Amino acid sequence: MVTSPPPLSPAVEHVTARIRERSAPLRRAYLARIDRLAARRPGSARMGCANVAHAFAALPTNDKLRVVAAKGPHLAVVTAYNDMLSAHQPYERFPDVIRDEARRLGATVQVAGGVPAMCDGVTQGLPGMELSLFSRDTIAMGTAVALTHDVFDAALLLGVCDKIVPGLLIGALHFGHLPCVFVPAGPMSSGLSNTEKAKVREQAAQGLVGRDKLLEAESAAYHGPGTCTFYGTANSNQMLLEAMGLHVPGAAFVHPHDGLREALTREAVRTAVGIVRDGPPGSRYTPIGRLVDERAIVNALVALLATGGSTNHLIHWVAVARAAGILIDWTDFAELSAATPLLARVYPNGTADVNQFQAAGGPGFVIRELLASGRMHADAATVAAGGMAAYGTLPSLHEAAPQGLRWQPVPADSGDSSVVRPAAKPFSPSGGLRLLQGNLGRSVIKVSAVPDDRHVVEAPARVFDGQEAMLAAFAAGELERDVVVVVRFQGPRANGMPELHKLTPPLGVLQGKGFRVALVTDGRMSGASGKVPAAIHVSPEAVAGGPLGLVRDGDLIRLDAVAGTLQALVPADEWAARTPAEPTAEWLETHAHDLGRDLFAGMRRNVLTAEEGAVTWL
Repeated sequence: MVTSPPPLSPAVEHVTARIRERSAPLRRAYLARIDRLAARRPGSARMGCANVAHAFAALPTNDKLRVVAAKGPHLAVVTAYNDMLSAHQPYERFPDVIRDEARRLGATVQVAGGVPAMCDGVTQGLPGMELSLFSRDTIAMGTAVALTHDVFDAALLLGVCDKIVPGLLIGALHFGHLPCVFVPAGPMSSGLSNTEKAKVREQAAQGLVGRDKLLEAESAAYHGPGTCTFYGTANSNQMLLEAMGLHVPGAAFVHPHDGLREALTREAVRTAVGIVRDGPPGSRYTPIGRLVDERAIVNALVALLATGGSTNHLIHWVAVARAAGILIDWTDFAELSAATPLLARVYPNGTADVNQFQAAGGPGFVIRELLASGRMHADAATVAAGGMAAYGTLPSLHEAAPQGLRWQPVPADSGDSSVVRPAAKPFSPSGGLRLLQGNLGRSVIKVSAVPDDRHVVEAPARVFDGQEAMLAAFAAGELERDVVVVVRFQGPRANGMPELHKLTPPLGVLQGKGFRVALVTDGRMSGASGKVPAAIHVSPEAVAGGPLGLVRDGDLIRLDAVAGTLQALVPADEWAARTPAEPTAEWLETHAHDLGRDLFAGMRRNVLTAEEGAVTWL
């Protein structure tokens, strides 16, 4: 007997309706464009002979016949492979697997292009981090360059990490007439626990251990192929793609070296072939521009909030939605967060890593619970034939099953209630992110990892124009007190909005000593932001005349995650009379040049605010 899904939560229904109404004109125009592109003849049929010859010159003869004469499905691969990123190193062999499976299905494949993929772990605290956020839109443009050859019936997108998945998704949505399937590579095996790694980092910040011990710990944590095992932006990406129905169900956290990984990659090819226009019998045309609607976006946000995921997605998914003609803002996040139970505790908002999360039930358990409690849209489109319900199942190898794969329902009970819980017994009745507003602007805070007694901090400000100055003050013992550390000129227009994750260990040390400590910044703190309260993404940013430029050393700052406020407790007349601070000429010179920063000057000039997705292409 088929049972109808439970009614939607009123908050989910309300926010979805508001997004739909707000976006209606933009979304209509977007859908009209992709429908116009979808109505054209296949690429090889509408192109001139010279164009066709160039496009398929390097294909084996049999593949040329399939794509030109037999008009079989022709798939693009856009890959973010490089072996600098541990998470992307496994992609080296994926194209051969994809080609082999496509040939079995009468389809053809070309690697349409590669996109850059930088590792934020390598560039943390270094000049390269100032290119990181803008790499997302560079990847989107690279995806567009790959797909603009315009001979493809569908695309397989190979990417995992921080800016790479949003970039691929934004690029693909600009080719919204194409069906697209994301193909993950999986996490590395567990090494040194994240808790032990953080402990050694704090010891190093205090000078209690040297570089040799710190490097030993870091190398034991990051030790092989696969995604880093904490629940930062990369692994949050995978959770969101599952919630949006853009993966083969359950593909997110299967290890690169597990035999199941190759089977799921082959299934991604079969899935793509099954959703092309004019495909084989039984195919159901599912272009990504129609799949990613307001329901899919809300499902992604709810999944992020239910798992205490990365704060970076308050920027990235605004941009993703905009690429599909959908407008969302931080108020939407905040209202959904208030109505979304926290169902997972994975480091940094717990001690478990993603392998323990997967073993306890993983994305499938969370999605099943969110669907069953009416917190997700059960009727949203997916690349999987089974719809959203399929994402509450677990894949496994089985010789007797078709293609050697079968999916079974996620167990009714959590495999570890300290890691994953049902919606009826959550860790918290609300999600892990909050909106803060006040005379310092609008910002966000990730509270899922912050102790309850630190949700409100009121202390004098110490103002810095960069993280290097703050680290020097810490090393000199100047911050041994209650303090709100203000780090400004770190927004998109200033210097590309780098992550300030290097501040986490010293702030953790100060909090561990019993001081009331908080961070306020127009920069980012990454998906690994943890136990210290941090008001991040403050908008408008200081370099654009935002109010962080008015803060002076000693001003009393109140960060209140309970009331949702961020205030400088300065008399209104004094506040109004102040002139905003500006970066010095030396600061501007330093952050404008060297190590490629010159090439991104146009992006810094044209970028929208953090709450608008830090988009550079509008």
